Amino acid sequence: MTLEKVNILLVDDQPAKLLSYEVILKELGENLIKASSGREALEQLLRNEIAVVLVDVCMPDLDGFQLASMIREHPRFQRTTIIFISAIQVTDLDSIKGYELGGVDYVPVPVIPEVLRAKVRVFAELYRKTRQLEQLNSELERRVVERTAELEASNTRLRESERRRSVALAAGQMGSWDWDVLTGECVWDAGQYRIFGIEPDGFQLTFDNIKRFIHPDDLERIQAHVRNGIEDKATFQTEARLLRPDGTTRWCICAAAVTLDDSGRVVRVSGVTIDISERKSAEERQLLLAREVDHRAKNALALVQAIVRMTRGANIESYMAAVEGRIKALSRVHTVLSQSRWEGAVLGGLVDEELAPYRSGDPDKVVAIGPEVVLQPATAPTLALALHELVTNAAKYGALSTLAGRVKLSWELRHGALDLHWTESGGPTVKPASPGFGTRIVVASIERQLGGKVSFDWRPDGLYCVLSVPRSNEMEISERASRGRRNLEKDHAGVAASGLAIAGSRVMIVEDEALVAMVVADALTELGYSVLGPFSRPADALAAIKDQEIDAAILDVNLAGEMVYPLADVLVARGVPIVFVTGYGIESIERRFADFPILQKPIERQSLQNIFVAANVNAQMAVGGGRAGAVSAAAASV
Repeated sequence: MTLEKVNILLVDDQPAKLLSYEVILKELGENLIKASSGREALEQLLRNEIAVVLVDVCMPDLDGFQLASMIREHPRFQRTTIIFISAIQVTDLDSIKGYELGGVDYVPVPVIPEVLRAKVRVFAELYRKTRQLEQLNSELERRVVERTAELEASNTRLRESERRRSVALAAGQMGSWDWDVLTGECVWDAGQYRIFGIEPDGFQLTFDNIKRFIHPDDLERIQAHVRNGIEDKATFQTEARLLRPDGTTRWCICAAAVTLDDSGRVVRVSGVTIDISERKSAEERQLLLAREVDHRAKNALALVQAIVRMTRGANIESYMAAVEGRIKALSRVHTVLSQSRWEGAVLGGLVDEELAPYRSGDPDKVVAIGPEVVLQPATAPTLALALHELVTNAAKYGALSTLAGRVKLSWELRHGALDLHWTESGGPTVKPASPGFGTRIVVASIERQLGGKVSFDWRPDGLYCVLSVPRSNEMEISERASRGRRNLEKDHAGVAASGLAIAGSRVMIVEDEALVAMVVADALTELGYSVLGPFSRPADALAAIKDQEIDAAILDVNLAGEMVYPLADVLVARGVPIVFVTGYGIESIERRFADFPILQKPIERQSLQNIFVAANVNAQMAVGGGRAGAVSAAAASV
């Protein structure tokens, strides 16, 4: 290793003595710098890093003591080694003075070369070691600073990673834990405490304490996993129930990894707990809903079957009208219930739907007054069917069959019952000799099915009827049921404003339900339109319109899981007016098609007639904002 040379300053006013010092110290291999005066010595000190100053005590102008004093006054040279050379006998006072001024040694004249070299060598080596130590210390400090910065950055990244992990665990309803099997010691994060419903303060985390909150049946399975170890892999996952201190039960997934010692024994288990209670509840609700849908579907089919079998009509047209009206009444109730997630149907909404076709410019012709009452799903269809029969009878034979007739429907809640008062006035005098089918439906629905009571009073001015339903069959108002009514009103308003003007008579039908397609095709044919289709797949419809022109299209939104929107885009681009058909609500239609006419299933002939304006009347079509121009021909009854 090559040692770095240090600078040695030789100060004397006699050139011969400087030369002798140089000769003596040359073999040290250091850098020798000469100065012939104190002033020149100070200049050399300022220009160079000096390890040792060898200075003659007796010099003109500025002697050795004065030079040493000046050197020590400068902050840079307070630790510079100064060796005095004196040709006179130095007294003890002189020695003390020299040491006070910073001198470290004296060399008398005549100078003994070996002594001078030995003294200078020691202090030069000391300077060199000191500089090396300073450099090492500086390097160490630099490394410490760098390492500290790295540790701080690493800690920052670790804290940020832990924060993200905690956020992710919290968002996923998860908690992490670690269990030392040998000592029984456990470590939980905040999410684990939250899942167990335990406050961290005052709770000792040991397996014996924790297992009290695990369902006994699930605890045995978890312990078996740990006790038997893992056969092919070091992880396991199982579901478990937690029994919280507040008495509630939470379903969780426990996913864990085990650590084995050299003998294959499980010594540590680490993992996460995922709260799946909401998922379990959703699965249970889904199963219950599936059973309920199956039950309601069978009941609805049975009801439709009864309507078809028991309805009477003077001719086929009146029979079809009666059947369609009763089925439509059930459809409206179903729409209200589905939009409230089958929590209930608002009575006012059902009443408005039934009476809407008979409201005219006269606000007093049809009046409905009553508090907001939500009917249970089992009650709503039955009551709606009874109201439909009252409205239908009034339109055929009673107050709604004349311009001067008036109808008022009011309802009130009293202790134990919901009473509906139906009052007709201004119509023809009607007193049937025997109850008709509609009357029998009302009595059977209210009295036999709902356990209520019906009274008919055939007054000269019109029918007065009271329907009394046990209050146990209706429930309190709910926001979701109210929202269902608002959505139904929105649906009705949206369709009612949507008539359609077409420039020809050729209409394409795209519908995957064969019977529904047949009904629509027959109705359009009766209205004087030519039908293209029906098609059950969008691809078939696209192929058909390549070679054939159409004037309008009726499109079912969902065709066996395939959406009809790509076909709709093609038709809109060609300027072809379209009407959507759906079994869902308006909110299920993509927003870009929200303003198009919509028919909801089941479809009535009158609804089709209201949507389509008579062919070739106003043979113009405006296309704006990607929508075929729509003109209102009549209020749609959907």
